[in-house]
Amino acid sequence: MSQAIPLSGLAKTDKIVHDRPPMLAIGVMIWLGSELMFFSGLFAALFTIRAHATHWPVLAPGAKLDVLQAGIFTIILVASSFTMQWAVWLAEHRRRAEARTWIWITIIMGALFVANQMFEWVTTDTRWYTNAYGSIFFISTGLHGLHVFIGLVAMGFLLYRLKGASGDDPGELSAVQGVSYYWHFVDVIWVGLYSALFLLK
Repeated sequence: MSQAIPLSGLAKTDKIVHDRPPMLAIGVMIWLGSELMFFSGLFAALFTIRAHATHWPVLAPGAKLDVLQAGIFTIILVASSFTMQWAVWLAEHRRRAEARTWIWITIIMGALFVANQMFEWVTTDTRWYTNAYGSIFFISTGLHGLHVFIGLVAMGFLLYRLKGASGDDPGELSAVQGVSYYWHFVDVIWVGLYSALFLLK
């Protein structure tokens, strides 16, 4: 008769294999489905406003969007998806210290993105009350920035959870995977928002 091998008996490089998707990951995917519907409504409002605008983007007189700067931080945010996924791979192979390092790198990249969004809010001459474009710009970037901040907080909890040296927490890997799903989601949403708010003419 075969015996179950405890987590503590696994080698450092062994990968934990689940027979079925963990409930936490399933819950996160269901929640992201509702978030997708929320952002779909936001995109619908954005394109409705765009359809009735003669010029796009509709900026205040003399105002100008810094497409290049926003593009650079978009690349940084997209790159953070790869660093987060690498952290997931390391966690799957029980290289927990290395996974923590790459989660820290992802946090730094996400924080840089949020800092740039705050800078854009302060420096842009178009305000939320200027016109419909200003309203949708601040609402969409603000809500997305909030989601990025929530992701950073979740990564902070991951770092705390991975701090222990034993690695015997059976829900640890599921938590890392769940946060990674969320992070990939907010990155994809931003690519759409950047294209619609900055690049669409």
